Amino acid sequence: MPSVDTNLYLVGFMGTGKTTVGRTAALRLGFAFLDSDHEIERQQRRTVAQIFAEPGEVAFRQMEREFIERGHPASAQVVSCGGGLVVQPGMLALLKSKGVVVCLHASLDTILRRTSGSRHRPLLDAADPLERIRTLYAQREPVYRQAGSVILTDGRTQADVVQHVLRSYRQEARTFGGRPEIGGGEKPNGC
Repeated sequence: MPSVDTNLYLVGFMGTGKTTVGRTAALRLGFAFLDSDHEIERQQRRTVAQIFAEPGEVAFRQMEREFIERGHPASAQVVSCGGGLVVQPGMLALLKSKGVVVCLHASLDTILRRTSGSRHRPLLDAADPLERIRTLYAQREPVYRQAGSVILTDGRTQADVVQHVLRSYRQEARTFGGRPEIGGGEKPNGC
């Protein structure tokens, strides 16, 4: 029996637009929106930066795994995943078992521009943030490319990116058990 409320998981590097796009996509689908980092902060009653400082990144990654395994509803959710969540061993397969995964992508220059000045990104607390972005992205890109649909966000309006995300979601939800007329049956444009 097809499901009309398969979860949508947005993955990709920090600064690619997962939270912004996710909120709008959730609204269009009539789903709830969750940001994994914000949910972990709420559950832990401290910021990601504080968690990275103590008890550390390894503990934070375990919190991410627990959030995906059992810390959110199993249907009718759009979940914006932290940039490193999907690269943990076994996490991509876990996400794909729980819903449709779409990866947002942007150039390194765009990522630097979008994340500069943010004090909520402990992994970019470095003398050379661009070099840090390059290093992290090089490590993570192979997993991002395996995530499923990859949608470029550079030079596109939010509405255009959301439209492409919804199109990919609807196509992939068919094989997951969803149906394409979710969200009012609007007709998506090609990517």
